[in-house]
Amino acid sequence: MDREERAVNMARGRPRKLRKITKEPPVTQFSPRGRIGRPGYVNLTIDGYEALRLADFLGYNQKEASKSLGVSQQTFSRVLKRARKTLAEGISLGLIINIGGYKKRAKKAVKIPKISSENPS
Repeated sequence: MDREERAVNMARGRPRKLRKITKEPPVTQFSPRGRIGRPGYVNLTIDGYEALRLADFLGYNQKEASKSLGVSQQTFSRVLKRARKTLAEGISLGLIINIGGYKKRAKKAVKIPKISSENPS
């Protein structure tokens, strides 16, 4: 194994902090209607879903929402920005939007795995 392969296999940065997810999504996938064939997809992480729910649906300010999610305001802002971009991409391009990345119950801190938003083609 050469130096580049080892660098790719090593974890980088700090481990992800556990997020507190207070409400599971009622649906885990949205599909566009009226599009022929199989559209691509984007993945909205569960912490992104929770950030959208807290900030845009419930109207929490960033301080309240970040406290509820169990992360700093800066991290919450990044999660929210990424979630909004993913959602806008899915809607604008007519892609399937998958919500997921966890298998645990709500009201517990869950580890959110990194999910690639690239289409497998």
